[in-house]
Amino acid sequence: MLLGVRHHGPGSARAVRAALEAAAPRAVLIEGPPEADALVPLAADKDMRPPVALLAHVVDEPGNSAFWPLAEFSPEWVAIQWALEHGAAARFIDLPAAHTLAWEKGEKDEANPERDKPGSPPSPTPTPPGDSGPSVDVGPAGDVDPAGDPGRPGTAGDGDRSLDVEAVRIDPLAVLAQAAGHDDPERWWEDVVEHRAGTPGDPFAPFAVLEAAMGALREVYGVGGHDRDLVREAYMRLQIRAAQREFGDDVAVVCGAWHLPALRQRTTVGADRALLKNLPKAKVDLTWVPWTHRRLSRVSGYGAGIDSPGWYGHLFSAHDRPVARWMTKVARLLRDEDRGVSSAHVIEAVRLADTLAAMRGRPLPGLTETTDAVRAVMCEGSDVPLALVRDRLVVGDVLGEVPESAPAVPLQRDLTRWQRRLRLKPEAREREVELDLRKETDAGRSTLLHRLRLLGVAWGEPAMSRGSTGTFRETWRLRWEPELSVRVAEAGVWGTTVPAAATARAEADAVGAPSLADVTALAERCLLAELPDALPVVMRVLADRAALDADVGHLAQALPALVRSLRYGDVRGTDTHALADVAAGLAERVFVGLPPACAALDSDAAEEMRRHVDAVHGAVGLLGEATAGAASPGDGAAAGGIRGRWHSVLRVLAARDTVPGVVRGRAVRLLLDEGELAQEEAARLMGLVLSPGTEPADAAAWIEGFVGGGSGGGMLLVHDERLLGLVDAWLTGVPAEAFTDVLPLLRRTFSAYETGVRRTLGELVRRGPALRADAEVTGYGSGIPGFAVGLDSERADAVLPLLSLLLGLGESGDAEKRAEDRSDGGDGRSDGGEDRSDGGDGRSDGGEDRSDGADSADRTRHGNDHGHGNDHGNDHGHGNDHGNDHGHGNGHGHGHDRGNDRGDDHDLVRAAP
Repeated sequence: MLLGVRHHGPGSARAVRAALEAAAPRAVLIEGPPEADALVPLAADKDMRPPVALLAHVVDEPGNSAFWPLAEFSPEWVAIQWALEHGAAARFIDLPAAHTLAWEKGEKDEANPERDKPGSPPSPTPTPPGDSGPSVDVGPAGDVDPAGDPGRPGTAGDGDRSLDVEAVRIDPLAVLAQAAGHDDPERWWEDVVEHRAGTPGDPFAPFAVLEAAMGALREVYGVGGHDRDLVREAYMRLQIRAAQREFGDDVAVVCGAWHLPALRQRTTVGADRALLKNLPKAKVDLTWVPWTHRRLSRVSGYGAGIDSPGWYGHLFSAHDRPVARWMTKVARLLRDEDRGVSSAHVIEAVRLADTLAAMRGRPLPGLTETTDAVRAVMCEGSDVPLALVRDRLVVGDVLGEVPESAPAVPLQRDLTRWQRRLRLKPEAREREVELDLRKETDAGRSTLLHRLRLLGVAWGEPAMSRGSTGTFRETWRLRWEPELSVRVAEAGVWGTTVPAAATARAEADAVGAPSLADVTALAERCLLAELPDALPVVMRVLADRAALDADVGHLAQALPALVRSLRYGDVRGTDTHALADVAAGLAERVFVGLPPACAALDSDAAEEMRRHVDAVHGAVGLLGEATAGAASPGDGAAAGGIRGRWHSVLRVLAARDTVPGVVRGRAVRLLLDEGELAQEEAARLMGLVLSPGTEPADAAAWIEGFVGGGSGGGMLLVHDERLLGLVDAWLTGVPAEAFTDVLPLLRRTFSAYETGVRRTLGELVRRGPALRADAEVTGYGSGIPGFAVGLDSERADAVLPLLSLLLGLGESGDAEKRAEDRSDGGDGRSDGGEDRSDGGDGRSDGGEDRSDGADSADRTRHGNDHGHGNDHGNDHGHGNDHGNDHGHGNGHGHGHDRGNDRGDDHDLVRAAP
């Protein structure tokens, strides 16, 4: 009994189960590597959850590997489960993986004879050849079509074919759909297979129809010009004969439908064996590994090539009302994302999908109809939430699981132990993890992820921390991909445990690093991964490379990573004294070589050198802190020597005319930010550069270096209008013929500013220099509010009640009353009184502190005598306050206001009857 299927087709899977139930064979033969027969019983383990894949790799070359993925809705997986449930024998009958992988390697070596020579790039991981040969990834046959990939067309047949030969090589479904008058092969397959329940009473009818279609195609196209199909099918026929000798005719074969005509073909045993002679062979290991739906949706690499694994899984698991259940899933997802979706939306979406299917002549709504209905009803016509539905449901983030009893390399088992110990579970869905390195568990997770990155197992990628920029916090973006199992197997050649393998790999990478910057980056990664045994080798290579490399650019590139490494000694408790010595020596060499290296540079080289100057400046700041912490308390020269030397280098760069303008401007800006250059001196230097004697292009480059990009230069111009005035005056004086040349530089400089900064600069320029000068003299400008020189005390006093309430300095009622009194029309000043607290000693001189009736300020004397300061004291006076102190009483103050008038004086306020 031959059952031809489409791999990962839920309709084929249901048909296979129905046929097996009806025939009840004693043996089930499945397209796959026969070395995996011993792994079949693991499919019945309670911890085995698809999607999973059979992984085969060459023992001595783990990178030479292949996958056979299986999902819950794969016909092969259904056949395995049926055989295990009913006690039938389950065996794989495809060409052995030992031949498949050796064959692949031989073809790659022939195509790239330079691959194994020293210095040649490593060979890429094999991409699956589909069904044109032994399956290297997509399983028994190509997963895009029911027949696999038959390869290039043969030469037989007439030349007047109406169907494209190349189309058969790529997708036989497209050929069949085109013959049926359909332009979408996926929709055609859904209509004729996935949405049909099959012929009642005849579970074998779908297979007979599909076999007839494949027979017609192969009569026209043959094997497609790929001899590997002939070899595979010869091996399958031999395995079928062996099973028939053992079990008789009670044998069922589940394979790609493309192979059915060849398996029906009557050939001799000798002819089949002749095709298998002299095949290359390699020693291989096989195991089960987790797979993901996302990988099932990819055609290239390790993908199996179906567009909608989540949708197919739903069709397979939903035994009734699949559309309604699908819409319910979509609604639940959108509600979890805080979108307003109700049960009415679900009902209306189901109705719309059914209507669309009827209008389009389809037996049931397919993915196209359900997607259109979801877009119109639940997403309100937007493709943004629809993209979420496709990512989470149509494709999905399902990650399979395999039992611990499955074979694995020692490194994989050690990694599993680390994952369990650190409670870091692999997941197919991408997620961000915040790690606090002060906590033992988080520090262990960070160390594991850094070690895996050294080994080439990119489970996690560092990301920018949104909450904190401290070195004690890390953010990682994690996603487990199936091919990481291959990377782990490859890394197993370095050791049997994660720490040992990472150490050996780091030492080998240090010796083979192509540049000094690579070695310093490796030293930083070793510190992050806590590999103390690898550091001596890395440091020795680093010292040798640094001594021999005389290129200032290389030294400047290497210094930042080396200095960053010094920070991790505080958080991770790592000894970094050796790194500090090397970093200090490297910095001194940069200081000596930087000024000569900055001479006679073109614009591109000057811009690159400016980036080097920025990087070295940041590194020197960290290095100065490290050396200051290591120096003795009385050794001030040692603590400030590195920074002092760097400031001297910056002064040299700022003063030399042979240095490009962008570097000179950057040097002046760095000195200004460090407090090593007065603002007056910076303005003088800018004035010299922007004088008429300087070429406009050089002046524009200087401005770019001084205030360009993300260096905060925009805010500098906002708060220092002298510099803004110099730039404004220079820009208005640039000749028309030179303005076009400097415009790109200026646009690049000022376009990097934030929108608010650009708007503020525009307002300041619009005010003009005369108004700015008048504002400086009078303290009150006519421009935008908030830019006057003097303090607007009236506006500042308005916030005092609320501020007192926030700081708990008074009851809310008092604050409100003080605000009411302040806004009642009086100026709140003592008319001729001398009881003023001006932030000094707050001492009342014994004046009278009168409130004239004419002043009549609706003031309340709740111990707050508001003069030039805040009198929160209790000013004792003798007098009569009539009502709300409307100025009819005489408050005679005496004594001292201590601090902010919080002395022992109190206002003895007596209300007049």
